[in-house]
Amino acid sequence: MIITRSIRLGVGIAALAVVATACGGGEEARNVSSSAENGNLIVGIKFDQPGLGLRNPDGSFSGFDVEVAKYVAGQLGVSEDNIEFKESPSAQRETLIQNGEVDYIVATYSITDTRKEKVGFAGPYFVAGQSLLVANGNTDITGPDSLSGGKKLCSVTGSTPAQNIADEYPGVQLQPFDTYSACVEALRNGAVDAVTTDDIILAGYAAQYPGELKVVGEPFTTENYGIGLSKDDTEGRNKINDAIEEMVSSGAWKTAFEETVGPSGYPLPAPPTVDRY
Repeated sequence: MIITRSIRLGVGIAALAVVATACGGGEEARNVSSSAENGNLIVGIKFDQPGLGLRNPDGSFSGFDVEVAKYVAGQLGVSEDNIEFKESPSAQRETLIQNGEVDYIVATYSITDTRKEKVGFAGPYFVAGQSLLVANGNTDITGPDSLSGGKKLCSVTGSTPAQNIADEYPGVQLQPFDTYSACVEALRNGAVDAVTTDDIILAGYAAQYPGELKVVGEPFTTENYGIGLSKDDTEGRNKINDAIEEMVSSGAWKTAFEETVGPSGYPLPAPPTVDRY
C-alpha cells in the first residue's frame, strides 16, 4: 500500500510538472547582461524579409536588422560567431521573450503601449510607416481608402499593421497570414489584391520581384522599431540603447542601411532618437 501510494504520488507530481511546463511554468526571461558575460547571445530576427532579416540559401543571415543585432552584440562584448539567430514570427515575439527563448529581438518590432505591458524595448533604432504593396499593373489601389469594394488585403497575424487596419479601416476584407512572405506569394498568384505592412519591409519585397510588384501611396502610420527584451531587464535596455546611439554616431548605422536596404531604392531617412523611458 505504501509503495502504491508513493507511485501514485510520483505520477501526480510528474503530471503537474508537465502541465506547468505546457503553461510556461518554470521558464524565465533571460538577462541580456548575464548572457553577454557568458559569451553567447540568442537573438530573434525575421527569416523571410529581404533587406531586413533574411535567411539565405547557404544558411547565413543578412539584412539591416541583422546588422543592428550584430552591432549591439559587439558592443555587449559578444562576437557574431557567438550569436544564435532564432526565427521570431510577429505573433510569437512576446512569448519568445517571456519564455526566455531569446535574449533580445530585432525583427521590425514596433514599440506599442500594449506590447510594453509584456516586454521591454530599447530604441527606436528605425522609424518606418505602414504602406501597401500591389501588383505592378494595379491602378485601382492607391492607399487604404481605396481598399473597399471587396478587395482582399493581406497582413500578418499578431502584427501592428494588421491591428491598424482592423481598428481604422474595419470595412476592409483583411486576410491574415503567418508571414509576410506568404502574403507576398498570395499577391503574386492573385489570391489577394494587396499586402500591407511597413514601407521598408514592402520595399524589400518589391526589390525581390522587380517589375512585378510596387509600393503605392504615402505611409499612413508611424512605426518606431525597437529591440525587444525582458520587461524587467533595465540594465540590458540601457546597454542596448547605448549601443544604438553609438551605431548612429559612428556612422555604422548609415553604412548598414545603405548596404542592406539601400539597393531597394528606399531613401536613407534621418536617424532615430533613442527614447530612454
